[in-house]
Amino acid sequence: MSKFVIHGGNRLQGEIRVGGAKNAVLPILAATVLSGKVSILTDCPNLKDVHTMIEILRSIGCRISFEDAVITIDTSTLSSYEVPEGLVREMRSSIFLMGPILGRCGKIKISYPGGCEIGPRPIDLHIKALEALGVKITEAHGFLECEVLGLKGCEIHLDYPSVGATENAILAAILAEGTTRIINAAKEPEIVDLQDFLQKMGAKIHGAGTSEIIIEGVKELREAEHRIMPDRIVTGTILAAGAATGGDILVTNAIASHVHPIISKLKECGCLILEKGDTLKLKAPERIRAVDTVKTLPYPGFPTDMQAQFMALMTVARGTSFFTETIFENRYKHVDELTRMGAKIKIDGRVAVIKGVKKLTGARVFAKDLRGGAALVIAGLIAEGITTVEDIVHIERGYEQFDKMLEQLGANIYKIK
Repeated sequence: MSKFVIHGGNRLQGEIRVGGAKNAVLPILAATVLSGKVSILTDCPNLKDVHTMIEILRSIGCRISFEDAVITIDTSTLSSYEVPEGLVREMRSSIFLMGPILGRCGKIKISYPGGCEIGPRPIDLHIKALEALGVKITEAHGFLECEVLGLKGCEIHLDYPSVGATENAILAAILAEGTTRIINAAKEPEIVDLQDFLQKMGAKIHGAGTSEIIIEGVKELREAEHRIMPDRIVTGTILAAGAATGGDILVTNAIASHVHPIISKLKECGCLILEKGDTLKLKAPERIRAVDTVKTLPYPGFPTDMQAQFMALMTVARGTSFFTETIFENRYKHVDELTRMGAKIKIDGRVAVIKGVKKLTGARVFAKDLRGGAALVIAGLIAEGITTVEDIVHIERGYEQFDKMLEQLGANIYKIK
């Protein structure tokens, strides 16, 4: 297993560019199936999850090349509606293929998806949305077998604004007959990026970014080229690392509006942040002050994917902060590891109380999920001595060359394979 070794104490400074978003490219890759033509995606992150999705698409007959952040995919050669179980178990986002394969083939056989163990993420909302469009779904032996004679537009009311269910419903509705309205849709920027790509292919869709999305089904789509939006969670993570180390950094290829909840909290703890075009400049005090409360919420609230990294920042803040995790019930796995480094954190159900300490000390810690792993790296940057972060395969699912990015800003970090 690879690991990061971090010699803490260096102040981050300099300039860094954020690449394309993992959570945008995965559903867009799935969407390419709908056209049955060639799609070109640029500024794609070179991540394990992206390669897994590419392998899944290849396994069902698509032709794909991935070079210099450009993915060229020809889905005209799609030859199977059965998705390999082993690959699906590696990555939860494989569930996005249900909508487009049903739209293209009228059937799909797929196993229940895997991914990070951050609590139950039932796919019942996906199933309900697809059933509303006319799909007959049979669940047996860990597989979902879905079939439809012809997808029919309808009104879909989501019980919860789930990002995945919203995206799957969109993808299934694009080639459906008639009009589909998705009510209580998720509003995340990644959904807007998916809409932008679909519109380039000729889909009739609008409303992404609001709670109601309307899709008028079309019979066919065309070739398209699309640049993947910048990764707002990588942007937030770099800003949190800069703040933790008393840094002075410039983040380029950032969309400030996507990270306003994070910027707001960083300003609250004493950081100066300037927004100009696609750049964010952060200047942090020597020691930040604690924010009163951090409560994770669906977009545009504070993202659950930034909770762990922000908690790492609060471990050395002046004062006490309270975190409430409302999205996933098992997303405090990083707490025990931060405590090993000297953090003072108490957990009561979904609430965490963090009392800031003057310093953390280096230790051997284990990444148990993607964002929790990033939090441990941030803790290592501010800790006294050497920190070894094990099991970084989780971190590398969402951060491309994380060590190189931080090294570029002056961190003393290296990877051991």
